[in-house]
Amino acid sequence: MLAAWERAAGSCAGSRAAEPAPPALSSPPSPPAADPRPRGRRGGARRSAGGAARRRGLAAAAAASGGWRRAAMGTAAVHLLLLLGLLHAGPGGEGRKGWRRRGPAARERGEAAAAESFPLDFTAVEGNMDSFMAQVKSLAQSLYPCSAQALPHDLRLHLLHNASVTCNDGSPAGYYLKESKGSRRWLLFLEGGWYCFNRENCDTRYDTMRRLMSSSEWPATRVGTGILSSQPEENPHWWNANMVFIPYCSSDVWSGASSKSEKNEYAFMGALIIQEVIKELVGKGLSTAKVLLLAGSSAGGTGVLLNVDRVAEQLEEMGYQGIQVRGLADSGWFLDNKQYRRTDCIDTITCAPTEAIRRGIRYWNGIVPERCKLQFKEGEEWNCFFGYKIYPTLRCPVFVVQWLFDEAQLTVDNVHLTGQPVQEGQWLYIQNLGRELRNTLKDVTASFAPACLSHEIITRNHWTDIQVKGTSLPRALHCWDRSLHESNKNGKAPLKGCPIHLIDSCPWPHCNPSCPTIRDQFTGQEMNVIQFLMHMGFDVQKMAQQQGLEPSKLLGMLSSGN
Repeated sequence: MLAAWERAAGSCAGSRAAEPAPPALSSPPSPPAADPRPRGRRGGARRSAGGAARRRGLAAAAAASGGWRRAAMGTAAVHLLLLLGLLHAGPGGEGRKGWRRRGPAARERGEAAAAESFPLDFTAVEGNMDSFMAQVKSLAQSLYPCSAQALPHDLRLHLLHNASVTCNDGSPAGYYLKESKGSRRWLLFLEGGWYCFNRENCDTRYDTMRRLMSSSEWPATRVGTGILSSQPEENPHWWNANMVFIPYCSSDVWSGASSKSEKNEYAFMGALIIQEVIKELVGKGLSTAKVLLLAGSSAGGTGVLLNVDRVAEQLEEMGYQGIQVRGLADSGWFLDNKQYRRTDCIDTITCAPTEAIRRGIRYWNGIVPERCKLQFKEGEEWNCFFGYKIYPTLRCPVFVVQWLFDEAQLTVDNVHLTGQPVQEGQWLYIQNLGRELRNTLKDVTASFAPACLSHEIITRNHWTDIQVKGTSLPRALHCWDRSLHESNKNGKAPLKGCPIHLIDSCPWPHCNPSCPTIRDQFTGQEMNVIQFLMHMGFDVQKMAQQQGLEPSKLLGMLSSGN
């Protein structure tokens, strides 16, 4: 096995363009001149010499070929094998016994499947899991330059072959794809971007945000960021997955099923676009997937809740029951609460979310999951667009990421933070919003809810920086992956030190010190949490009195995020 790793590392290094070697303490011997003859016609003496060099060890072989990178890769491979050996063996050599019991029939299931489903026992390193994962991450990053040469960094546009499934204006819908050969994990991301619910505000949307209603000006490629990044330092657990970005051009929260016609000026086909993308991806490798993560932000996050079970059912009907379908809903868990100040339903921003969805679902011919639909009376299917109402009806596991003080929620609730100090009524409304949202998440198995004023996170470059109770979002998602893996093995309880239910308990916006930076709208200068709260009209003296604290102690608690 070690020889195979060394050969793989060597072939990778050899396929790269010549690079200067790093500084060395002593100069290595000069490499022999390249043989101009075809590889297959070189003499037996050379093959014999090569074999002898390999027998003398990896370091000697690297020096003889001038391949310092091959040596580094081989060393990293040895370390990785030792770590995986530790995992596989587990305490008492249980893993080794299990390995010996595998007969020819098990080995014949295919090398690709074995590579993806290799059972790992983390028991041996549970006590120091963070240190272990840091070593694995470091090794992955050291191996990454080798594997990255075969991976395109950009996602490339593919317009749907089925021309009847379109964007709002009748132009073909599509998706961006970055394949990762050999990986059996697929990440499909649904873009967000509000919605429109009548002819007037859809016309305005088309004039001002055409890319969200038409594919006519989509670029040929996109660069993935956050959880769509192919850089392991930005995306530590999903960087090597097959990435699919599905642009939002249906304006229907991914729920519509109506085509453009003489009667309908616009098509609303969000739900059908997802189904059509799945059909095309099956022919591009999705058929061999082990895990499909349907992710989305904002309207795309709500789209995940509306479509994740439908995707699983579609794949089952196509004969791919073995694919584990999961959901990741970011900033799409909206509340149907009472607005701070009620206004007429004129446009997307001022209309209460309940009324906007009521009107929209009729205009779009929107469809919702049958299990959720059955929970409500006819004509009240709009309830299924709200996370806390649809979540209990879902069959697929879903991880919910939601800011406790979501900017989009505050916008539709008519709380506009324009830089002026907020009124006391607004301040109380904002605090109550955080409490209400926290309560709706208490029974969500996997959640990450920082007490921040923001919107969307999983495709942001800084998504690794946000923490709740000392755990980052990528770490929480990794723990969730492991918990789902463990739940399929003898019902084992989640591993210690790997939390998946993370909700901030502090009551104010940005009381979490890892929240994204806030800037003063007028000066552009960064504000810390105390400056931000003061800027919003936060009365330290009054709040300290209400909490039974000294003002200085309250300020200290705010600074530390307690």
